[in-house]
Amino acid sequence: MKLNEIINFLDNEIPQDLALSNDNVGLMGSYDLTQEITSIKIFMDLYPQDDDYSSNTLIITHHPPLFTPKTPTFTIHSNWDIIKGGANEALADCLNLKVIESFDKDTDIGRICEANLSYNDLKENILSNFNEFTIVNKPKEDEIIKKVAIISGFGLKKSDYIKLAKKNNLDMIISGDLIQETAILAMNLDLTLIDLGHHNSEVPGLYYLKNIIDKLDISCEIIDKAPMGSERNEQ
Repeated sequence: MKLNEIINFLDNEIPQDLALSNDNVGLMGSYDLTQEITSIKIFMDLYPQDDDYSSNTLIITHHPPLFTPKTPTFTIHSNWDIIKGGANEALADCLNLKVIESFDKDTDIGRICEANLSYNDLKENILSNFNEFTIVNKPKEDEIIKKVAIISGFGLKKSDYIKLAKKNNLDMIISGDLIQETAILAMNLDLTLIDLGHHNSEVPGLYYLKNIIDKLDISCEIIDKAPMGSERNEQ
């Protein structure tokens, strides 16, 4: 299939015009749109050492690369966070949460979800999908969590989102990018925050994205390379 045919397909499924106005989405360079594409690689983030595929490969990234790739590269970013059935629905589904409505009504970023689970049961759902998480203002194990905001990626670094969750009488926000300022604000507002990590909270969305791309019947794989890891002192 030619590159321009794939781009047209992606634009139809996940329109670029849904993206936030300051976002960098679409093709990340000048490429031959008539070239044949026989394989697709999906990355969260693209690093220079991974820009070595043949000219018949299309790279799709979630985050815009910090360099101009030689390999044809197409970025689907905030439009994937905003569109129904995208990154946030993927995160909600893996946590067994029912999406009710958008969280930030101005941008359609994030979702408000119905939980109606004890904190202990919700914790088990989280740990069955993620190895660990950071929590602020931990509830009692049997406390019922009724409504939760989920925001794939960056939600916990925005004070406005903490205040919006409290305004909407939510019990919790699940997202990534927790910082000291928002942790203190949440404690003051008696709101629980769960930080899955920016990368981890967006990984479920990569698999939903692959499901869409698989309609093309082209070889497609996810390359999941987290930018940060941990090291343990083995003594």
